[in-house]
Amino acid sequence: MENKNIHLLLGDQAIALGALHAGIAGVYAYPGTPSTEITEFIQASPLARERRLHTTWCTNEKTAMEAALGVSYVGKRALVCMKHVGMNVCADAFVNAAMTGVNGGIVVVAADDPSMHSSQNEQDSRFYAKFAMVPILEPSSQQEAYDMMEFAYSLSEEVGLPVLLRITTRMAHSRANVAVKAVGAEVACTGKASVPTDWVLLPGNARRRYLKVIETQPVLMERSEQSPYNRSSFPAGERKAEKGIVACGIGYNYVMENYPDGCPFPLVKVSHYPLPVDTLVRLADACRELWVVEDGQPFVEEQLKGTLPSAYTVKGRLSGDLTRTGELTPDAVRKAFGLPCEEVFAPAANLVPRPPALCNGCGHRDVYDALNRVIADYPDAKVFGDIGCYTLGALPPFRALNSCVDMGASITMAKGAADAGCFPAVAVIGDSTFTHSGMTGLLDAVNDRANITVIISDNLTTAMTGGQDSAGTNKFEAICLGLGVAPEHVRVVVPLPKNMEEITRILREEIEYNGVSVIIPRRECMQTLNRKLKQKRAEKK
Repeated sequence: MENKNIHLLLGDQAIALGALHAGIAGVYAYPGTPSTEITEFIQASPLARERRLHTTWCTNEKTAMEAALGVSYVGKRALVCMKHVGMNVCADAFVNAAMTGVNGGIVVVAADDPSMHSSQNEQDSRFYAKFAMVPILEPSSQQEAYDMMEFAYSLSEEVGLPVLLRITTRMAHSRANVAVKAVGAEVACTGKASVPTDWVLLPGNARRRYLKVIETQPVLMERSEQSPYNRSSFPAGERKAEKGIVACGIGYNYVMENYPDGCPFPLVKVSHYPLPVDTLVRLADACRELWVVEDGQPFVEEQLKGTLPSAYTVKGRLSGDLTRTGELTPDAVRKAFGLPCEEVFAPAANLVPRPPALCNGCGHRDVYDALNRVIADYPDAKVFGDIGCYTLGALPPFRALNSCVDMGASITMAKGAADAGCFPAVAVIGDSTFTHSGMTGLLDAVNDRANITVIISDNLTTAMTGGQDSAGTNKFEAICLGLGVAPEHVRVVVPLPKNMEEITRILREEIEYNGVSVIIPRRECMQTLNRKLKQKRAEKK
């Protein structure tokens, strides 16, 4: 690469800069840790502003994926970003994007969260791409994360499919020096015209497109076998090595940290999928046993066990030789390989765990205080929570929530409980989560005249992921009325201790109302308010 500049970048930032330099027309995303910094980097980029790229947040991951498909249809490149559970939300559009194919390249970044630092599960996004039969790229370093972006868009346009770029928390949130191009390319356009029938998935067109996707699979395999991001080393001679290593994505980094002078065993680095099966079979033939080092679920290990004859020994997370859950670390690899382990990455022995808590002065605190006072009078009450910083109301001192499953589930779970005879059934949902996936549940409740009370705790931002804009700000009353909630049962309160008597009175009134009611406690997030005040003070100086 010529005209290199060196930048110290998070993995997320390297991906963002790589996408900018690859000539994207815009980024489409919903904030979610550990993916949020990708979009934020592009939003703050002078290059993005100069080119007037799309950088605003989408309402959810499905709308993000669908908007990117529209960009692709007219021949330009789009970046889609989300955390792993966001793949569940966009799955319909993502899987069908393989059926339509792409015109301009689409790269979908899925940031997985092993150890569930801020997530409900440890799902591995690579399964989604295999299910959709599209290529996967998995960088092993921040440099690869940057370099892969241009490669990914070229690959996407060459094979006519979206490409999934899968990273994990440690890749997203660790920094390294990255050599980048001095000047990014202009917004890229394929110059081709889309075939209209490809994008109309009526059964006749879909059957034709499905055959095309199947026919493309050998091409994807060939590209994987030849990929510059899949590397292999094999011993000379006919004697079998004690072990061979298949190192996937950041797992390759962890292996090499333990062998700084070079890995003494035959090794295949996998950062481009589908799996390079021919290369891996050659590795298996050269070794007595195979070790699969991958962060996340045993995606590669399972495939190898199914591909290789039973006589081959394959070890990894599925076999129990590497820890089955949680983040992979260099220490975990070192221990599994029988190397002296100093627990370099272990937490300090005198470090006291400190569970997260709602900020001092947070309006959610007053909401839970009022709710607990009222609910105490109803021994059979159930309070259904949702995804957001207000989920911390499930912890001491409030212990106010009975559930937290997925985005938007609070309203529909409350409705289901009410259908089953539960009273009172209360849903607590945040402003951003409500527009993300709560509105349809409220419509179900209205249509069924469900006896539920919905609390939309509005702090005027997407607070949990850093204070991004919330799609429904200043629109919630209108949305609820438009969905059919009776005007007299859409109530707005200001969650402050001095208003506690009013808030508890309104809660009791709406719980006793036999139907759908919505209470909107509205007060700005303390974090975003403090940032605004600091900015104002700085401007006055």
